[in-house]
Amino acid sequence: MFKKVLVANRGEIALRIIWACQEMGIKTVAVYSEADKDAHHVHCADEAICIGPARSTDSYLKVPNVISAAEVTDADAIHPGYGFLSENAHFAEICDACKIKFIGPPPRILNLMGDKARARETMQKEGVPVIPGSKGVIASEEAAMKLAGEIGYPVILKASGGGGGRGMRIVRTPEEISVAFRTAQNESEKAFGSPHLYLEKYIEGAKHIEVQIAGDEHGNVATLGERECSVQRRHQKLIEEAPSPLLTDRARKKLMKTAYRAARGVGYANVGTFEFLFDREGHFYFIEANTRIQVEHPVTETVMGVDLIQEQIKLAAGERLALPATDMRMRGHAIECRINAEDPDSFMPAPGTINGLSFPGGPGVRIDTAAYSGCVIPPHYDSLVAKVIVAGKTRADAIAKMRRTLEYTRIDGIRTNISLHLKILADPEFRDGTYTTAFMDRYFPKRDRGATF
Repeated sequence: MFKKVLVANRGEIALRIIWACQEMGIKTVAVYSEADKDAHHVHCADEAICIGPARSTDSYLKVPNVISAAEVTDADAIHPGYGFLSENAHFAEICDACKIKFIGPPPRILNLMGDKARARETMQKEGVPVIPGSKGVIASEEAAMKLAGEIGYPVILKASGGGGGRGMRIVRTPEEISVAFRTAQNESEKAFGSPHLYLEKYIEGAKHIEVQIAGDEHGNVATLGERECSVQRRHQKLIEEAPSPLLTDRARKKLMKTAYRAARGVGYANVGTFEFLFDREGHFYFIEANTRIQVEHPVTETVMGVDLIQEQIKLAAGERLALPATDMRMRGHAIECRINAEDPDSFMPAPGTINGLSFPGGPGVRIDTAAYSGCVIPPHYDSLVAKVIVAGKTRADAIAKMRRTLEYTRIDGIRTNISLHLKILADPEFRDGTYTTAFMDRYFPKRDRGATF
């Protein structure tokens, strides 16, 4: 087992990793930018090193700085969390070269699944259904228009090397292709360093359901149930739950077998997520794999009774998977709401100083946050303030518990989206579980809808 892990991240996920390591008797190193010098994770780790200015490109994304911090502190492993360097194959290769274990999939998997176009091709070879679309990267606007005409509108352009909603554009008519193609290319270049796009048929009224995967370095793979992630704004998830409210046992078994076959087929190692879209007829299609821990991992931990961060560390240390391949059962129902520092009406980020902070407790309530009274939510990073996770015996119990928890949550000094979450939880379509990825359209200002979910 590792003696010391450097946590190459910030915020709540950095704290989550630090606490998991402490429970395992592993020392930790926090890295931080100048903007995060007073951040909670900095004070909770055994050691802390400043790795650069506020901009993430000069600190959390600065590979030489992160590696130097690991070498100076004699860390024998690096946990990247999510975002930043978590899916960067080049970073994982450098870790290997420096004899530092990267806690995540090997570079081979990061390279394969990180290229969304290659991942689609690979899944097709494994017999996994994929949405009709390009076989690889779309070379030009003309090629995009030709293929869109063949498969039929609407279509969606996606960044080949990224995710999280950036570099994505839905196109409903031939007249929209040119602008959408150039805009998506520019976004992709800025966000991922590559302008390459691929094209898929856009499925109207789809449900977004993902499967949690874990695999060891000895060829063993397990599926750990699904998460429903259809409440999204600009492809960014807001609420996640497990299990999916509309998935039948028969459909769930078929989905788990498909995800298991996909993960075994690529030799997946460590923790990750295979994501699917379900159409109105109940057919599902692979869309992408996230080769890291997900923001929403706590809902799976809640219904499965596993610690996914500790599982990541054990698997990276070479331990064999101690979970059954496909027979794990979910218990009860879990919901997670992402509390962001943003204006609930315009969705614009609202950084600032938190003057007061209070979260209610009670059975089945979990709060993952790095915020505290007096802390600053900086403008330089993601606006996530906290994740509120609740567990109930039934979905109705979980919804009632989440509403009660959010109603008594107090975050003073900044604006948050708590009021939006309460509206969603009271919405009849959400309560009956029939919501789709188009659900959030009703909450968008007209100017904000654009060509997104």
